Amino acid sequence: MSGDLQHPDRDPDRRQFVAQEQEPFGAILSCIDSRVPPELLFDTGLGDLYVMRTGGEAVGPVVTGSVEYGPLTSGTPLIVVLGHQRCGAVEAAYKSLRDGKPLPGNLQAIVRALRPAYEQAVREGGTDPVDTMARAQVKLTAADLRSNADLAPLVAKGALAVIGAYYSLDTGTVDFLAGAPS
Repeated sequence: MSGDLQHPDRDPDRRQFVAQEQEPFGAILSCIDSRVPPELLFDTGLGDLYVMRTGGEAVGPVVTGSVEYGPLTSGTPLIVVLGHQRCGAVEAAYKSLRDGKPLPGNLQAIVRALRPAYEQAVREGGTDPVDTMARAQVKLTAADLRSNADLAPLVAKGALAVIGAYYSLDTGTVDFLAGAPS
């Protein structure tokens, strides 16, 4: 946020260190938006994060399996579902659902995945329904991951935190919406 970047773990020595194995401290499920690269937002380096990116943090079996990979194979203790301000995927899904006009090709799969967040946003109302939907998507996805049959036992014993977060494009801040340990 301050611009005081450390750029850790990005040199040839770090590449050699992680070349044979990895132990990332976190997994981030984020949007495909080019303005929201998790490795840069959190100023991390090689081997620090597992990163999965989908339109509007939409999930399905392959994405969920990818998120599960770190915690289930190497004990990664943190999952962050990271939504963001002015999400184009969420806006497109919102308009598609509101207007009853399907999006072309496989974009409709994103719309289907975001329907629960749309329905929640409609119930909640508010001045910016797309932003409400983006935040709802983060919270719903984080809650689904926390209650996932394979991840829930890790969450219950405190070995895994699944956090919902929201990135402001305007300020560079990340607000935690759900699941942050006390």
